[in-house]
Formats: sequence, structure tokens, C-alpha cells
Amino acid sequence: MAHQEHFVYRFGKLHTDGNKSMKQLLGGKGANLAEMSSIGIPVPPGFTISTEACRQTINNQMAWPDSLEEQVEAGIRHVEAEMGLKFGDEKDPLLISVRSGAAVSMPGMMDTILNLGINDRVVEALVQKTNNERFAYDSYRRFIDMFGDVVMGVAHEYFEEALDKLKKEAGVKNDIDLSAGQLKELTDRYKAIYRKQTGHMFPDDPMEQLKFAINAVFNSWNSARAIKYRKISNIHGLIGTAVNVQAMVFGNMGENSGTGVCFTRNPATGEQKLYGEFLLNAQGEDVVAGIRTPSPISELKDRNPSVYQELLNYTHKLESHYKNMQDIEFTIQEGILYILQTRNGKRTGAAAVKVAVDMVHEGIISQIEAIRDLVEPGHIEQLLHPQFQEDSLKESKILGTGLPASPGAAVGKVVFDSKLAEQEAEKGEQVILVRIETSPEDVGGMSSAKGILTSRGGMTSHAAVVARGWGKPCVAGCSDIIINYKNKSFTNGEVTVKEGEWISLNGNTGEVILGKKELTEPTFSNEYRVFMDWVGDVEVMSVRTNAETPEDAAVARSYGAQGIGLARTEHMFFKPGRVNFMRKMILANNKEERKAALANLLPFQKQDFLEIFDAMEGLPVTVRLLDPPLHEFLPQEKDEIKKVADELDVSFEKLQAKINQLKEFNPMLGHRGCRLGITYPEITEMQTQAIIEAALELTKAGKTVLPEIMIPLVGSVEEFRNQRAVVDKTAKAIIEESGQELEYKVGTMIEIPRAAIMADQIAEEADFFSFGTNDLTQLTFGFSRDDAVKFLHTYLSNGILKQDPFQVLDEEGVGQFVEAGTRLGRMTNPNLKIGICGEHGGDPESIDFAFRTGLDYVSCSPFRVPVAHLASAQSVLRKDTEESKAEELTPFDL
Repeated sequence: MAHQEHFVYRFGKLHTDGNKSMKQLLGGKGANLAEMSSIGIPVPPGFTISTEACRQTINNQMAWPDSLEEQVEAGIRHVEAEMGLKFGDEKDPLLISVRSGAAVSMPGMMDTILNLGINDRVVEALVQKTNNERFAYDSYRRFIDMFGDVVMGVAHEYFEEALDKLKKEAGVKNDIDLSAGQLKELTDRYKAIYRKQTGHMFPDDPMEQLKFAINAVFNSWNSARAIKYRKISNIHGLIGTAVNVQAMVFGNMGENSGTGVCFTRNPATGEQKLYGEFLLNAQGEDVVAGIRTPSPISELKDRNPSVYQELLNYTHKLESHYKNMQDIEFTIQEGILYILQTRNGKRTGAAAVKVAVDMVHEGIISQIEAIRDLVEPGHIEQLLHPQFQEDSLKESKILGTGLPASPGAAVGKVVFDSKLAEQEAEKGEQVILVRIETSPEDVGGMSSAKGILTSRGGMTSHAAVVARGWGKPCVAGCSDIIINYKNKSFTNGEVTVKEGEWISLNGNTGEVILGKKELTEPTFSNEYRVFMDWVGDVEVMSVRTNAETPEDAAVARSYGAQGIGLARTEHMFFKPGRVNFMRKMILANNKEERKAALANLLPFQKQDFLEIFDAMEGLPVTVRLLDPPLHEFLPQEKDEIKKVADELDVSFEKLQAKINQLKEFNPMLGHRGCRLGITYPEITEMQTQAIIEAALELTKAGKTVLPEIMIPLVGSVEEFRNQRAVVDKTAKAIIEESGQELEYKVGTMIEIPRAAIMADQIAEEADFFSFGTNDLTQLTFGFSRDDAVKFLHTYLSNGILKQDPFQVLDEEGVGQFVEAGTRLGRMTNPNLKIGICGEHGGDPESIDFAFRTGLDYVSCSPFRVPVAHLASAQSVLRKDTEESKAEELTPFDL
């Protein structure tokens, strides 16, 4: 006889199936029900149909695999035996619930069906057995509503309308006020709605009801909303949903029955106190439906002290077992408590950290478990930015939704011009800079604004990158609004917002909100500091920051940055009083004129480096030499060209001619990076002089300075040799003249694919590599990160890309260049220091890849440093867990 494949597993029996974990096979809900049953939690008996059964049924055009029906019937017999009842019996009837449950919890799966197995004969049996006609028909009408809505697609509104109509006829306000006779009438009306909407009589056979419900769960796996949620949430590798069939217990049998939901700790604050709500004489959906106002869980202590104490005992037991804060659903049937479900509770960032630290101190978990399992990188990110007060967001007018490009919340008056943003900020005004898109010309206004809103651009657009670097909330690519610079306004087609009017930006959701909302500033608890100390003890890979101001450097250091991985010198040239010297250098007719202009910039550059090196004393600072094409420093609009021409004392025609001359068809691939230094070595000389003189001055003052000079956009070893020679010649001359000693490093940013595969040659000359993953992604894919936003959403929705490669490093493609560059570089230079300084340096998945690839550090914006620390530590623990993982489960037969 052939081996029969197992599809059905009863609660209370842990199991394994080859290499599948319990959650993969039973789904999260089924796995927890099995575990709870096995540790003595009062769970109504039931069984789970595996995700494998779902997969095979869907692949076989909804035909069940062989033996599934037989196993389901055996499962029902098991529940009947446990409950002393019979499914469909006209004397002692068993009713059941049916729920979906994938390995990962996801909205969009099938909703719960309660009271399945009831029909006209069973309902009368319930009346006789319970002597409670109202309860029996209340259960019947609920089942018709749920079955019609969830299984057959009959809109819940039809049933709701019938209920409202009957309540009006009866002159009552709440469902609970309807009599047994009225509920009996409502049941008949529900059946009529079902027949009208489906063309069929309501199914009378309990087994037929169950088969319909199981198929509805299977089908919900491929519902449009479930598929969309999996794509948005990056959920891959699951084969389907499990189906949980469980004996009904009833919270609607009178005032000594009820239902509720509770958290073992406060999910907003983390306080160790039972938190939740309950309703008496109700079923589960009543708590969340909003029809009746639930009571706080603390009142259950007064209404039924023994049940409350029992619930408290079980919550402690579940926390200790799962080693996590739990979100629990329960039912009380005539004074007897049942636990229907438990799962790890969702919580705020502040609560996550407090719960983790408290549980360690309570001896429930270890520090390792706290870091690995209880706090997510997103929790830490929540703590670093101002947030809206929850009450202030009620009844908000949403003007549009863009990309949540930089987290946090910002409130300010709308301005459309960067210079005006600076002027208003100097007066003490709070402003939001609103632009179609930003450019380096806007950095002054961006720095002054509380937040940034653009109607174009993606998550790695100029606005997004700069905003994240500065910790400023940013909503990018909000196509819901049209910006009119001439009229100084923007509109969503319904509401027009003029310059000077207040808006609020939610950088966590991408929402643009009309008006001024209340903010709360970030604060750091003692638990946060304790937790981050634990993180620091675990992580192996260093975390640096991307910063080019002493303020950013100081903030990053306070968050635990272990150096600067990228200081972009071009940002320094846009500060007031400097950009015109840069423009004079660009307009110079010869090398002497260029040197004269650069000499005016030298003191500014030196002062910048003095302040940054001082802020990062004792830590390495990687300075990238000038990278962007020169046209970015010149005005583009006619009025601005005239203004700048006057300031530079040159003719409009000359400036316009230079702008035209520098214009490039594809600036990303044009005259930028090391190509500028090779064409104009005097730029490299000036920047090197500023770096070395600043380092020597601080060294003389007794401070430790560790400068690292980075040559950008190298594609060949010859390019690197050319620029290193300029750097070394300039640096050595200055050091010799000073009579001091100074160690410095010269390396390069690997951002061109050719550089990655020629890394063995370049590493012979370089002291370090830093992967510029922003440009490496652009060049590997052939995507412009600013323009790709126009089509990336289509790629993602159609499954052509699993993730936005500008947010999460593409391991299959771009990652291959990083791995090759690392491997080849260390073949010829074993001491080569290697890091990532692109935007991916702050993304947890990308950090995990960097750790697995053997990089020495990642570098990210100051406000992502703590996030990167946690992600780095979790990568270490994840590796340790995978290496020690062993099956914990034992097989069983139903």
C-alpha cells in the first residue's frame, strides 16, 4: 500500500514534514494552536489543513488531493470525540470555526467563519440543549452573514442593511436588544438575501458548508489583495495558506459569556500590564466591528475575578513560552475561559525596546534573544525622528500621498523657493520646501526647511538622499499634486495650497496633510541606551556615517557612528559665500585663473575639514573628492543666470555660453568624478591641500586625525594611479614642509562595473575600497534612479523586480559586482579595507548582505546609524542561529 501523504494535523501534536518548519507547514496560527494545546493552554480542540494541501489544490484547479477529504472527516471525528458532540447532529450538535493562516500574518487572507455546521434542524437542537433561543438564532444569522460574505462573495452590506431595518422596526439601537423571535425573523431575511444574490438556496449539509469554506480559504491565497500585500511586504517563498478548523465556543450565551482581545503588555508604551478590551454576550467580530463599545480589560477583574486571574496566568505562561509579548484572543463561555489564538504582538518602537529590556531583566529571554527577536530595525528608526501626536491626525485632510522617502514628521508654511526658505528660517519661521524636484542648488533651502515635498523623483532622488542624510522628513514623487511656481501654489484638483499656508508631512507614510498638526520630539529612554549597548557588544561590522558638516558628524557620533564613510565635498561648495568662487573657477579661461579661484575656496574647504576631523577625532574620515559634473554649479533658469552673471561681473552671454558648453546628454556618464581631477589636477591639489593642512593643524594640537582620501568614479587602474600621484605629491610636500608626521590613506569608490572586475589591479594601488552602490546600481541595471520611478512601480507590481533596487541592494546582479570586487581586491591586497557608502548602507537587508560578503563597514546617513547597528548585530546572530538550527519537532499520525 502506497504511503499516504499527511495533510491534516490535530492541535496538541507537534510534527515535522521533511525540511518544513512547523510554521511553513501549518501557518503561524496553526502552529501556535498546536503549541498552545501541547503546553496546557485551554484551546478548543481542532485540526489544521496544511499549506501543502493548499498548494496542491490550487495547482490542480481546486480539486483536492487524494485522501484530503478522508483526513478532514477524520479530523472532524477527532473534534467530536474531544467535545462529546457530533457535527450536524440534531441532539448534541458540534459547530466549528474556519480560519486561514499562512506562515506570515498578512491582511487580505480569508476572514474568519464562525458557527459553521448550523442549519434549521441544528438550530432547534441548540435551542433545546441550551434553553436559549436567542443565542441559537443569533449564532445562525451570524453564520449566514459570514458564509455569504466570505465564502460566496455576497456583500456584507446587504445583511447589514437588513439588520438595521429590523432594528428600526423593533425600535431598538443595538443588536443585543433584539429578541429571539426577531433574530429568527432576521435569519429568514438573511436566507432570502443569500438566495437572491447567489441564485441558490443556503447550503443545508454541514460537510458541504465545510468544503465550501475550506476552498474559500485556499482561494483567498491568490486573491488580488493577498498577492498585493505579499509584493509590498516582500514576502517570498511561501506555498499557500493553512486552514484551521476548530470547535466553537460561544461568547454570546449570556452575561456570563463574552469575548475579547488583549496584549500581555501595553503595545504603545511597553508597560508590563494587561492591555485590551472585552465584550460580554458577544462573539469575536463584535469587538472590532465598532457596533458596541468594548470595556477595558481591567474591568473584567471586577466583573469576573476568577476568569481575570486565570487569563492573567495564561498570558504569563504564553509570554514565557514564546519569549515575546503576545496578542491574544479569548472567549468566555458560561464562565469558562478559552484561548482562541496567540501571536507576537505588534508594538511601537518605544514599546519594542522597553519590552525587550524588561524581559531580559525578568529572566524571560537573554540579551541575544532580545536583539535577534524582539526589536526590528524599523522600531529603532521610529525613535529617531519627531512624530505626530496621534490625536492631532484625527479627521485630517489628506492632500496626496507620495513616497515616504525620509521618516519622521514635519510641519511648516509652504515655500517654493530655496532662497526664500533660507530667509524665512532665519526669521524663525517653520517652512516646508515644496519643489517639483530638487537639485544641488536647493541645498540651502533644504537645510533650512523642516521638511521637503517633491512632486517628482523616487526614494533615491536628490531630495530623498539629502533629506535622509540630514534626518529631515521628506515625501518624494507625490504625483497627486501639481505645483505651479508662477502662481506660488500647488493643488490636488480639489484643494489649492498657496505659499505661506500650513501643511504637515508624514515621512513614515508619505502623506501630505492640510494644516498644522502637533508634533512630539524624539526622546531616548534608559532602556534604549541599555539595548544599544547590548547591540554594540554583538556586532562585528563597523557602522560609519555619511556626513559633511560638523553638526551631522556630531549627531552621528552621538548615535554611535564609528567614523565617516563618505564626506561629499561638493555639498560644501554650495554654502553661502562659496558657490560663486566655484563658478569663477568654472568660468576661468586658463589654469592660472582656475588656481586663483580655487585659492579662494581653499580656506573654506580647510575650515570644513578642521571642524569635521575635530568632531570625529580618533575615528577615520573618508573624504570623497569632487564628484558631480561642473554644470550642476551653474544656474539654469534665465532670471537666475542674469542674477549670477551680475554677481560674477561677467556678461549674460558669456555665462550662457559656458552653461551651453558644459551641458551633457548624459551627465551621469559624463565629465565627473576622477575625470574632473584628471582634466583639472589643480582641483585635486586644492582639495588634498585642505585635507592635509587641516589634519596637520589638529595633530599639532594633540588630536588624533585619520584622513582617508577617496578618488571617485574610477574605472581603470590607470585613472586611479593618475589621481593618487597628484594626491601623494601634494600631501607629501605639505607634510615634509610642516616637519610633522601624518598617516593618511588613499582609496577609491567602486561604482563602475568595470572597476569591480578589475579590482585586483586597482587594489594593488589602493588602501581601501568603498562601494558606491547608488551609481553601481544605476550602471548595472542601466536605470537612472531619478527617472526609473516612472516605471519601477510597474516592474514591482508585475513581479519583474521583487524589490526597488535603489532601496534594497540587488544581490543577484549588483551584489555579484560587490562580491567580485571584494574577492579580487583582497587577492592582491589582503589588508584592503572595504565598505559600502551608498544609500544601501542603511538598509537592513543590504547590511546583511554586506556582512555575509565580509565587508568591514557600512556607512549611512546619521539618523540611520542606530538602525544599521541593530541590523549589523542581527546579521551576526542570524548566522549563528542558522549554523546551530536543528529540527525541534516530532512526526505523528492523525
